[in-house]
Amino acid sequence: MTPIKTALLAYGLSGKIFHAPFLATNEGFELYAVLERNTQKAKNDFPDVKSYVSLEELLVDDTIELVVVNTPNNTHFELAKQCLQAKKHVLLEKPATATPEEFLELMELAKSVKKHLLIYQNRRWSSDICAAKEIIKLGKLGDIVEVHLRFDRFRPAISAKGFKENELPGSGILYDLGSHLIDQAISIFGKPKKHYVQKGMYRNGTLVDDYAFVHLLFENQVNAFITVSMHVLDIQPGIVIHGTKGSFIKDFCDEQENQLMAGMAPNHPDFGLELENKEGKLTYVDENNNVITELVPSQKGNFNGLFDEVYECIRNEKPFSVRNEEILEQITLLNTK
Repeated sequence: MTPIKTALLAYGLSGKIFHAPFLATNEGFELYAVLERNTQKAKNDFPDVKSYVSLEELLVDDTIELVVVNTPNNTHFELAKQCLQAKKHVLLEKPATATPEEFLELMELAKSVKKHLLIYQNRRWSSDICAAKEIIKLGKLGDIVEVHLRFDRFRPAISAKGFKENELPGSGILYDLGSHLIDQAISIFGKPKKHYVQKGMYRNGTLVDDYAFVHLLFENQVNAFITVSMHVLDIQPGIVIHGTKGSFIKDFCDEQENQLMAGMAPNHPDFGLELENKEGKLTYVDENNNVITELVPSQKGNFNGLFDEVYECIRNEKPFSVRNEEILEQITLLNTK
């Protein structure tokens, strides 16, 4: 296995928590360089990492094969474009771009330079949504009628992060959190036939949406209802699925982010394990018309699965499961006015 020499374009929360720990511990990668224009914090954690103060300087380093674009949403398109033009593979944070036109341009550019454009949708590898996918696959719910995916927070105050609170491309809670849930729904059910999007602004002085609701209608009349909000004090179950034979209810409770924030390395044996008493509740009617209720524990969450796929895609040309056609559909929905 030849590690992919990788550069990060930022070392804030995203770089420090969601990327560097995996690049440093997954044998398919080498955390080779970080772009830090002002302070070189990455070296405190990774003394051997190269530190660059300009993107231009980083991109002329021929050793770098993959660049992780993990900068604010409004910069994704231009930075990814520059990296592809420099003949680098790109792992691009969600939301990939603000408009479908921008993403189509990146797709065409990646094709022309024969490099991979890969979108970082890590929550496809969360323990909670993986549990829901497995329940659907088992067929105990029968034909799926409706799916509810929620991302609830209680943050009524305006954040100090200007790039999230100002009217910039890709700002607002629908782009920030809704991109995860729309991606999860599309990954399970495919391209929706119809959609409805409603956004709201409820915080005093807000310039961006802090509430959003999306209704997606898929083939076989499957309805997906997606809600993201900063105004829920009593957090609701994140996953609710109803079918013709049963129901499945589960909290959003993947532990990987909490473990990373606490400093646990992704190669720790306990990484990704679900907390006790967080099982999903499955209720269904069996072949004898008996109502059965079961508690369903999740498998381990595995954000590393995304990085494993990135490696296989770049080194061995294997398909990346987060298909760009699905991302294009996601961005089209996020861009609904």
